Amino acid sequence: MVNIYTDGACRGNPGKGGYGIVMEWVGKPYRKEFSQGYLKTTNNRMELLAVIVGLEQLKKEGLEVIVFSDSKYVVDSVEKGWVFNWIKKGFKNKKNPDLWKRFIKVYKKQQVRFQWIKGHNDHPQNERCDALAVAASYEQELLIDEGYESSNTADGKLDI
Repeated sequence: MVNIYTDGACRGNPGKGGYGIVMEWVGKPYRKEFSQGYLKTTNNRMELLAVIVGLEQLKKEGLEVIVFSDSKYVVDSVEKGWVFNWIKKGFKNKKNPDLWKRFIKVYKKQQVRFQWIKGHNDHPQNERCDALAVAASYEQELLIDEGYESSNTADGKLDI
């Protein structure tokens, strides 16, 4: 079983943001951390992207995975089945369809459960993910969140 702890951060919403991930293989001395910052994004995008990137790191398929997140947006969307209805409706009028489509591809490869945890509540892995996400948002070399930018341009020009 693999535990994936995730968090997203954004300075402004939209604003400079980042995600942080801590992965642990239960019962083995395996622990990895990942983070990345973005120039202009939203908090919900970073929360969801953290989950996606965490799942994308898994090399084997069919693993039992628990994703720990303090994002009600992400946890409820999956655990309450909302995202599966959004798929049927082609994500009409839903935010972040690019990320949700990417999520579904990696989600289907594993046996994933979600566990909501209260943020900023002294949970060691969640606090570490938060620190990674915030630090990533301050990096000098921030990536462009292509999905965010393309969904927020009226004439194909970047809205910066």
